[in-house]
Amino acid sequence: MTIIDRPEDSLAVHGLRVGGRVLRNPTTAQLYAAAIDRGEGVIAEDGPLVVDTGRFTGRSPKDKFIVRDPGSEDRIWWSDVNAEISEEHFDGLRGKVSAHLEKSDVYVIDAYCGADPTHRLSVRIITAHPYHALFAKTMFEPADAEDFEPEVLVLHEPEVEADPEHDGTRTGVFVCLHPTRGEILIGGTFYGGEIKKSVFTLMNDRLPLEGVMPMHCSANVSSDEKDVAIFFGLSGTGKTTLSADPERLLIGDDEHGWGDQGVFNFEGGCYAKTIRLSEEAEPEIWNAVHSFGTVLENVTVDERGVLDLDDSSKTENTRAAYRLERIANALPSRRAGHPRSVIFLAADAFGILPPIAKLSREQALFFFLAGYTSKLAGTELGVTEPQPTFSTCFGAPFLPQPPTVYAKLLGEKLERHDATVWLINTGWTGGPFGEGHRMPIQATRALLAAVLSGELHEADLREDPVFGFQVPVTAAGVDESLLDPRSTWADPEAYDRKARELAQMFIDDFRAKHADAPPEVAAAAPRPE
Repeated sequence: MTIIDRPEDSLAVHGLRVGGRVLRNPTTAQLYAAAIDRGEGVIAEDGPLVVDTGRFTGRSPKDKFIVRDPGSEDRIWWSDVNAEISEEHFDGLRGKVSAHLEKSDVYVIDAYCGADPTHRLSVRIITAHPYHALFAKTMFEPADAEDFEPEVLVLHEPEVEADPEHDGTRTGVFVCLHPTRGEILIGGTFYGGEIKKSVFTLMNDRLPLEGVMPMHCSANVSSDEKDVAIFFGLSGTGKTTLSADPERLLIGDDEHGWGDQGVFNFEGGCYAKTIRLSEEAEPEIWNAVHSFGTVLENVTVDERGVLDLDDSSKTENTRAAYRLERIANALPSRRAGHPRSVIFLAADAFGILPPIAKLSREQALFFFLAGYTSKLAGTELGVTEPQPTFSTCFGAPFLPQPPTVYAKLLGEKLERHDATVWLINTGWTGGPFGEGHRMPIQATRALLAAVLSGELHEADLREDPVFGFQVPVTAAGVDESLLDPRSTWADPEAYDRKARELAQMFIDDFRAKHADAPPEVAAAAPRPE
């Protein structure tokens, strides 16, 4: 760690004249000590740092704003997920955050977003909070070079709240991005996930300009590094769980790019949900959670330092941020070749979708643009039970450009590299949420293994009469009735009605959002009649 003797000069290039110390790239041990000294966290048994994020235990997507300026406004997807803010309001908020930072000791983390040196962002995070500095140090790849030149600057001060009437925000929370300047402001929320997701959003704006497909997905590869699989899905659908396979090498668990050389991870760490985490079912993640250097958000810990991962009294969205190398089978380079298998994960709260289905190219782009799943409890403020949702490209809150930009890139990659796309339902079967039950993880793992081994490529398939995709008739280790979701319902006619209802939801959502989609993609929609 470097403690800069003349802090008033050290960050002047960013318009900051800090009155306290400037601590640049501190060690994990130093950040632990500072966080405990400030009362930001406690050390649990086996060494993780446990923190409480207060009121906000998930992202606040409605409080994310992008500056409308001539340098980027023509390419931005102005929408509910990309609300605009004026440059004047951005500068006002920047002044508020800067003034608060100038009164404190500040922690500076220099890091890279992106494992591919030709497609990465150099990022500088400045915060007054050692816990958040440790979070950033954990989630990105640290850079200790003295001549480090940041392309993105994150000014982070959760103690500063916006005045909506004066600052042009919705509430006191603000996550403001300036694509042209490469600046991010975060205030009003202590939730660590806002830091990484805001940087990823800028990454998702830059990569398409370079012909690279940014993806909200996890990824792994076979032990010989020849067979890559990627897993698209929103939080809670199984991206982390299914990619952390002890028989394969983990590339990463959340965001990746797909370029001319293959797939690369955006981050240097993982940010996994921990609620009801099982040592038996997920030993790799369990071990990472119980390790020094890991940050646990909103996990219950008793006075002896013992964790209770089953306690959801603070939130269902308990989280662990840990370095990727904590996973014993993580791929050190965080880079691999082109995917052979592309998996779409959906937690279907209606209980309609089969546990697995094979998609044609056109169906793949339709389902990608639809991004159907269910928001799960805790991942966003106010979500207390699963809610059916359509989040285009399986990550609408993080896409600054129009969805068809990303769908076009995906279609080109699939065609060029002959990848097969599968839809896996990790949600409900035997009825909708409240009546049916969650898809057995053992069945999901067996079907995924059959995909990766190539077994399902040769399986007998049936066409679903409503959704049109191909469903395996049998699969080793999986109850045959599970592959026919209609047969798992007590009332098959009720299933038919709900299937038509869900199909119509797909159609209505697609028509409302994707009028610019190619005709052949729109024609791949379900058939409710």
